[in-house]
Amino acid sequence: MTKNSLNLLRFGGLAVAIALLIWLLPVREWLGAALQWTAANPRIAAVAFVGIYVVATVALLPGLLLTIAAGALFGLAAGVALVSLASVLGATAAFFVGRTVARRWVSQQISAWPKFRALDSALGERGFLIVLLTRLSPLFPFNLLNYAYGVTAVKPRQYVLGSWIGMLPGTLLYVYAGSVAANLAQVLAGDVKTGAAGNVLLVVGLLATVAVTVVVTRVARGYLEREVDAAGQA
Repeated sequence: MTKNSLNLLRFGGLAVAIALLIWLLPVREWLGAALQWTAANPRIAAVAFVGIYVVATVALLPGLLLTIAAGALFGLAAGVALVSLASVLGATAAFFVGRTVARRWVSQQISAWPKFRALDSALGERGFLIVLLTRLSPLFPFNLLNYAYGVTAVKPRQYVLGSWIGMLPGTLLYVYAGSVAANLAQVLAGDVKTGAAGNVLLVVGLLATVAVTVVVTRVARGYLEREVDAAGQA
């Protein structure tokens, strides 16, 4: 089974899990209450979300559920903006922690990470490109990567810009998934009447977003593997 097929199966499993949660748990009531509170307190909700996301990133906690929640609570456009801001802030904070107080611990963690150590030699010349590719590719875990870059020669501005652009496709995918889940929950609750055509468009839009993300990830992984091979032979 290819990695792309595995990614699709994982996302399909996630979609099924979300559907089961909506069906088995009082998600509609919870979502309705959360949406009402967010609508009544948009600024507080946005600031709180960004703060929680940053803390979770620095603490090496997965941000997937928070990213999906952003789509459900804030909608697609605002959700993407908030997650993009929060993920970059969290990644930057972890980067500087790894470059300063946690430098020894991070160095120990990546000492047995041959693929990343191979890339380290290329970061001085092509820092932005390497950061961009690692963010787009699933070869490297997101949270540990934040700290790992702290002990390399990559420049902070290259790291921040490469991280921001590289994380956008995944952010768009999961925020969109959250917004679709919220819309479907609202439809099931009778709060929104989109009709059959509206429901089809939601699903088609989600599938199109998944397809584009998979293609981008595949291309990035190919480029990144060539960079790793070239760095290892240098």
